Amino acid sequence: MIQFILAQATTGDENAWMSQLLLFGGIILVFYFFMIRPQQKKQKDQKKFIAEIKKGDSVVTIGGLHGKVYQVEEDKIILEVDKGTKLIFEKSAVSLEQSKKLQEK
Repeated sequence: MIQFILAQATTGDENAWMSQLLLFGGIILVFYFFMIRPQQKKQKDQKKFIAEIKKGDSVVTIGGLHGKVYQVEEDKIILEVDKGTKLIFEKSAVSLEQSKKLQEK
């Protein structure tokens, strides 16, 4: 009996592995186009935005602080958050431009 079951298991459809390979390939493509690729595009846009920050831009930090860029240094920016109140942040702490955030709402 066991020999009969094992014999049937080994003589299965020869194209079954091909259909499984196509299924897994399809799943990988779906993950790439719906998850990985948009994330890479978002990171690229964020990097470009950080490189193009200039004095006078209104920005929002990753902590939610809203301010206007007072001065841009090599890897830091100085934000003016209130009249005369200036804070120093790393460029990587800037999340997005405030005008873009208002457009999304």
